[in-house]
Amino acid sequence: MGVSKGEATLKMQIRSVTFDLDGTLLDTIADLAAACDAMMIELGYPPHGVEKVRRFVGKGMAVLVERCLTTPAGRPNAVLLALGIASFRRHYTAFNGRAAAEYAGVREGLEAFRSLGLPLGVVTNKPTAFTGPLLERAGLSDFFVVSVSGDTTANKKPHPEPILHACTLLGVRPEENLHIGDSDNDLLAARAAGCLAFAVPYGYTEAGPVDTANCDALVSTLLEAARRVADINKTSLHTS
Repeated sequence: MGVSKGEATLKMQIRSVTFDLDGTLLDTIADLAAACDAMMIELGYPPHGVEKVRRFVGKGMAVLVERCLTTPAGRPNAVLLALGIASFRRHYTAFNGRAAAEYAGVREGLEAFRSLGLPLGVVTNKPTAFTGPLLERAGLSDFFVVSVSGDTTANKKPHPEPILHACTLLGVRPEENLHIGDSDNDLLAARAAGCLAFAVPYGYTEAGPVDTANCDALVSTLLEAARRVADINKTSLHTS
């Protein structure tokens, strides 16, 4: 008889945890939307506003800009896209972290994970130029020993490469790592990498709620996630 995913999970020690950034640790949509709208106005287009931009987030800066500049006539050409990316980068440099806010339970959850002795990392599709400054401005940078951004590796999530790279830097096997995110991009990347995957129900998703079939658990907060990891590791010690 085969072992179920749940039973296998309980027998496995979790030795590190990686987190998505936007939509999982921090609510950054106001800053992203402000930069997108400033870009649109600069290029002669009407702004989109927060709720529309929310649906564009998830696959990195270039895709965000492309989605903003796509009209019923089609996607932007290469010249317009390049102008948009340059404009967005300039505006987001000013807005990055200005209105960002932690989601409920984030700091408490990170403290709980750290108290378990687990090294923590960030794996985001955000460019490196914005990742470090955002974590610094939010006062979260000291929690993480590894940061993998959208331009760190050749591929972005949902490709597994960024999470696999983080596992290498953390010195763990992928099956020993837990990845936590708010979208199917995170869950599919974690699955493809061979990691456990937890999903949070808030944040930014491109096509409605996350597909819970792609994750090992849906957790309301990072504090709940840390408690589950503590239980998993305790159980695995007793069954190993």
